[in-house]
Amino acid sequence: MTIFGWILLFFLTIRLIVSFVNFTWNYLVRRELSNYCKAKENELIPSWSILIPARNEENSIGNLLEDIIKLNDKPCEIIIYDDNSTDRTRDIVMEYQKRLPELRLIEGELPEGWLGKNNGCHKLASVAKGNYLLFLDADVRIDSNLATKYLNYAFSKNLSLLSIFPNQILENRDSKISTPIMNWILLSLLPLPLVKNCSWSSFSAANGQFMLFKADDYTLLKPHERFRMSRAEDIEISRYYKKERKLTATLAGDGSIRCNMYNRLNDAINGFSKNVFYFFGNSPFITITFAILTTLTPLWLFVFNGVIPGLASLAAVILMRIFVSLASKQSVGDNLKYLFHQQFVFMQIVAKAAVNRKKRVEIWKGRNIY
Repeated sequence: MTIFGWILLFFLTIRLIVSFVNFTWNYLVRRELSNYCKAKENELIPSWSILIPARNEENSIGNLLEDIIKLNDKPCEIIIYDDNSTDRTRDIVMEYQKRLPELRLIEGELPEGWLGKNNGCHKLASVAKGNYLLFLDADVRIDSNLATKYLNYAFSKNLSLLSIFPNQILENRDSKISTPIMNWILLSLLPLPLVKNCSWSSFSAANGQFMLFKADDYTLLKPHERFRMSRAEDIEISRYYKKERKLTATLAGDGSIRCNMYNRLNDAINGFSKNVFYFFGNSPFITITFAILTTLTPLWLFVFNGVIPGLASLAAVILMRIFVSLASKQSVGDNLKYLFHQQFVFMQIVAKAAVNRKKRVEIWKGRNIY
């Protein structure tokens, strides 16, 4: 074995251990949530607001509002911020006001120096009245027991911020070879128990699709205003809360929160390229290095270190995918079947992100968010 070969194998082993830790942690948390939900189902929960920033969401906003109607524990209000939608988003929301009296729609112009979603979240929080503020993306789907589980969990743990990575709905081949990549990165690099139990800001993660804030701390820190121009405001906010000594936690979803992010490969590549660098400290060099190493490690070990190290690396890669799939509640078979496809798409995402950074152009929902 060469020294470089030992380094590659060591790095791969660490990631395998992290993926196993996250698999075990998520299993234990899901059991806790289930037991906790049963124990708390008859207790009062704090007042809470559902806040939804929306821009051109006519294909999804109605589904989320239908889910909200079915909630066992109702929020005190549902507020949607329409960010200059050019489709039927506003009309659909207005139709649902007949069935959801607590539903409000607010609108406004995008101020200079703000990104659309960050501005929408800030405006929503400024008029919300709940003790907890739940920000949901419009394409998220939720089960009726959402509040019973997660609001009580956040309340009992005295969390200032709870974020969930929803289970991803993978309907076709394009989504299966692209969407699981983000969970593969997260759950093989970041031990989620340390997000909750370690004060170091480097152990931070969040997903803007589901972010539950304690309202008092949100009002004090104003996180969306602070990171008004960030394309990865969720990660930045998580790190900021850690630095301010606020308790945070990030969990992989248990199936009660779902999202269908992308059904087309080009949309997935464009979408993930917006923030892939932020997974690696906003460093293109580290991101590109990670992409190259994860792609070439087994081949390098086979060629320069022999069959046994090569087979060991392949076994580690496969086990890692299994642990990540189970922790994410994704199909193990599909993620193994499309392992090489996902790796190739990951390289495309990184290349797209590098090109966009060089050109300082990133078009998202009709706006240049650079």
